[in-house]
Amino acid sequence: MRALAGWKPYVTNLDATPEFVIGAYHQLWHVEHSFRMSKHDLRARPIYHHKRESIDAHLAIVFAALAVSHWIETRTGWTIKKFVRTFRRYRQVTINTGNHQILAEQPLPEDERAILTQLRRDSAH
Repeated sequence: MRALAGWKPYVTNLDATPEFVIGAYHQLWHVEHSFRMSKHDLRARPIYHHKRESIDAHLAIVFAALAVSHWIETRTGWTIKKFVRTFRRYRQVTINTGNHQILAEQPLPEDERAILTQLRRDSAH
């Protein structure tokens, strides 16, 4: 058995080269990272839907959140965890008093405002 230590077998039903299969396996960390992120940073939890439409809708929302998270990470260079923790504390509230509207918000520091401005520019293209 010691002679086989460090060897890892790969079994697949794909009609692909060994290099492709091994390369695909080595990319699994992206998938694992996404699931860890969705469970922790996005607070996605197990779901107990029974209807196909509910399951499909939930999965569509989770995958959309993962896609947006990935887009934010590639555009900002920040992890989604850092992005969410940084911007979670900022809120904007509109208060209606009679015929007047008052906008209350906490001002953003300049570096954080620059990140959001860049994301807005990137999303317009």
